[in-house]
Amino acid sequence: MTVAVHIRDVTKTFENTRAVDRITLDIAPGELFFLLGPSGCGKTTLLRCIAGFYTPDTGSISFDNRDITRLPPHERNTGMVFQSYALWPHMTVGENVAFGLELRGLPKADIRRRVGEALDMVRMGDRADGKPNELSGGQQQRIALARALVIRPLCLLLDEPLSNLDAKLRLEMRAEIRRICKEAGLTAIYVTHDQKEALSIADRLAILESGAIRQCGRPQDVYLRPNSRFVAGFIGETNLVDGVVRNATAGKLVVRTAFGDVTSTALTDESPANGTAVTLSLRPEVIRLGTPPAGTVNVFDGEIHDTNYLGEIAQHQVRLGPSGTEFKVFEMHPKFVARDHVERAQAWIDAADVIVLTR
Repeated sequence: MTVAVHIRDVTKTFENTRAVDRITLDIAPGELFFLLGPSGCGKTTLLRCIAGFYTPDTGSISFDNRDITRLPPHERNTGMVFQSYALWPHMTVGENVAFGLELRGLPKADIRRRVGEALDMVRMGDRADGKPNELSGGQQQRIALARALVIRPLCLLLDEPLSNLDAKLRLEMRAEIRRICKEAGLTAIYVTHDQKEALSIADRLAILESGAIRQCGRPQDVYLRPNSRFVAGFIGETNLVDGVVRNATAGKLVVRTAFGDVTSTALTDESPANGTAVTLSLRPEVIRLGTPPAGTVNVFDGEIHDTNYLGEIAQHQVRLGPSGTEFKVFEMHPKFVARDHVERAQAWIDAADVIVLTR
């Protein structure tokens, strides 16, 4: 059974700090939803309000049509996975997973069957008799997942579950967590500050700052169409350039910047008028190097003065235009490598990739 999670106007304050500021959010049944943001933005506080560890000062939280705002944690039927695995070292793997079922007083035969199913789901069925200290970090996190899944929660809550793993294990466990949630049909809410973690496996994500949601949507929509300087700078890498709208016409803006005029066709319903101060967001991968296609409007003379060459990709530092404005540029299958010298090249940007921000 999966549930929709409805959060309405939730606020949580600690002394003089408003950690969660009037958040309203709907999470669909079976959705893998990420709360993403820098340290102190309120994402873990919101998760703990959903879990029942904190009670909101105002607002409500519901699972489907059931108000759980003031229910104690054990009456919500949520499973929680923490960044520390929180496994009992004196118990076997199977005993750790069974703990929640024993508290519920299930028959021993049912406990054995459900523990076996949960361990099989996380691909640890052969380690039931082992001790946690015999397992790697990734294996211990799988056991922590099994312990949360075995109670058959209505909602799975994950608080930075991969932060204690090395880079290789994090990559492996990202895919595993998505597989497990989808196979189990779980509604899952996942807190992280790792942008790539969120982009790679989320169905949708919300970016928080100062206790409020700044943007919510599918990963590709938030990445390609950020709605503010903060979101653009936080989710992935970007070049932020100040400018002023010189010419606003139907379907097109021309923005004057220090390195030249830039045309954008990536417009929204809030496209700014002539004379408006704006910020351009130019992702490093949308700035191309080499001969532009015929008819390209955003073409600039560039100087590549430093390159981090990684084989399949090169990360360049490029100065554009007469002002020498500095840009980060990513080139796939690189043809330019500037080390201890300057490479000259034309740089061009598709007008559809120029994001114009007014806040």
